[in-house]
Amino acid sequence: MFLLVLAYLGGVLTILSPCILPVLPFVFARSDRPFLRSGLPLLVGMTLMFAVVASLAAVGSQWVAQANQIGRWIALVVMAVFALALLWPSLANRLLSPFQRLGARLSASADAASDAGRGGVGTSLLIGIATGLLWAPCAGPILGLILTGAALNGASVGTSGLLLAYALGAATSLALAIWIGGRVFAALKQRLGVGEWIRRALGVAALLAVVAIGMGWDTGVLTRLSTVSTAKLEQGLLDVLPGQEPAAGGSMMMMAANAPAGAPLPVEGTLPSLAGATGWLNSPPLSAEALRGKVVLVDFWTYSCINCLRAMPYVREWAERYRDHGLVVIGVHAPEFAFERSLGNVQRAVKDLKVTYPVAIDNDFAIWRGFNNRYWPAHYFIDAEGRIRAHHFGEGNYAQSEQVIRQLLREAGNTLPDEPAQAMAMAAAAPRDGIEQQADMRNLKSPETYLGHARAQSFASPGGQQPDRATDYTVPATLRLNQWALGGRWTVGEEDAHLDAAGGRIAFRFHARDLHLVLAPAVDGKPLRYRVRIDGQPPGEAAGGDVSADGSGQVGEHRLYQLIRQRGDVRERTFEIEFLDPGVHAYAFTFG
Repeated sequence: MFLLVLAYLGGVLTILSPCILPVLPFVFARSDRPFLRSGLPLLVGMTLMFAVVASLAAVGSQWVAQANQIGRWIALVVMAVFALALLWPSLANRLLSPFQRLGARLSASADAASDAGRGGVGTSLLIGIATGLLWAPCAGPILGLILTGAALNGASVGTSGLLLAYALGAATSLALAIWIGGRVFAALKQRLGVGEWIRRALGVAALLAVVAIGMGWDTGVLTRLSTVSTAKLEQGLLDVLPGQEPAAGGSMMMMAANAPAGAPLPVEGTLPSLAGATGWLNSPPLSAEALRGKVVLVDFWTYSCINCLRAMPYVREWAERYRDHGLVVIGVHAPEFAFERSLGNVQRAVKDLKVTYPVAIDNDFAIWRGFNNRYWPAHYFIDAEGRIRAHHFGEGNYAQSEQVIRQLLREAGNTLPDEPAQAMAMAAAAPRDGIEQQADMRNLKSPETYLGHARAQSFASPGGQQPDRATDYTVPATLRLNQWALGGRWTVGEEDAHLDAAGGRIAFRFHARDLHLVLAPAVDGKPLRYRVRIDGQPPGEAAGGDVSADGSGQVGEHRLYQLIRQRGDVRERTFEIEFLDPGVHAYAFTFG
């Protein structure tokens, strides 16, 4: 609702913008006619046409924003063209000429009908449609925000609603102008000079930004443009959404609705719509209606989440074991970090993790909200009638989850591949390697820790974090358990810390068998070298899967890196990673 109000107010203020000029002659030329039969239909037609044209523009531009590296350069060219259009109105007129010619033809046809005595509500509506074609390319800051969000996150009914609210706001101010009369037109002309200078200043700033990004002078800017860093907004959304509170023990083992074996399962709701997915992998789009008759397991995950990765082998096993017995597994990929919005990154992760079941890309969190979900991972068990019968949050309790699957399959009349006890024993005893190995809970005394200033805790560098500006940090001589620090020149953003100069370090005092760090390379994707130390020495046998025994490794992908795995006695240690090349993005520590 707040966004709709904001869009409406942005539309009201559009009357003070220079881009309203093509519209004003149409509006004021009919200010002497009855408002209900002339002015109102004109404004209705103008509003609807604006919303349609702007929505089509958002749909057409969405693929550019998702094209990753190729789209990066296409986006820069488009930005440059619009920047030049802001500087030179003649160029803008040429760009808009197709819309203007079509609008002029429709307007001439409507005027001819009016002169012949056939004018009425229909004629005014046609004139409004023509006016909407002239006005549609006009963009203020709020409209630009709406269109950018649609291009980057996917056009939707919500986006069209915001565009319609914007158009209604502008129509409101124009209706007021019609009511007041032609004197408003003269007053507006006196204000447009200031707007002209503002427009030119914005054009210069946009051109400078294009040059800076194209030359690679600010790698962080392009990353945010191409993947939309919305961590704070999304986290705020997740925080205010009602949902179940985590059970004791923290976010790692959040559980609910674990019924005793064989007990009747309650009905917790119905399977929400899956239409909000922005894409599908391994399958055409699925719908709740098409899944009737199947038992469905919905797994909310994101590919850099260590808890999700440790649960995934069980989900893969269930999908394979029960696929021919009536079970459909759907992985709903809901991103935690901006880089997890990239379709290419998710496709690579799905391939690397050997995920063959359908995956819904939930970049807009539409399916997440439909389930009223709050956690990664989260498993929802749906029966053949489309009813949610159980759920489980976090890792663990895999035998009970398989029991639920088998119970729902039996209810649906499906045959089962083996005895329940044997199946559950297989799930519990299946070997796990690498990142997927289950956590050593007895020795886990360090929590997930974010590096971005929006959610950072226990930061120990002197002076604290300096948000969103390049700063020289130092690592203190000693760190207490679960404290961490930066060394070197870093820019700490909302969700990550970006290294501005070679030689930067991150230190963490931890107590766990495994230490992981979510990392991403610079925009150009060039591998960045790092060196790991534990208690000041190369890790040797304690090296994780992404580190050699001498501590060397490199960041070449946007993902979670396993840097330490202690073999033997697990005790409190000091971890340190030094990056030999600038440009790395560090997001979060996780432990196991």
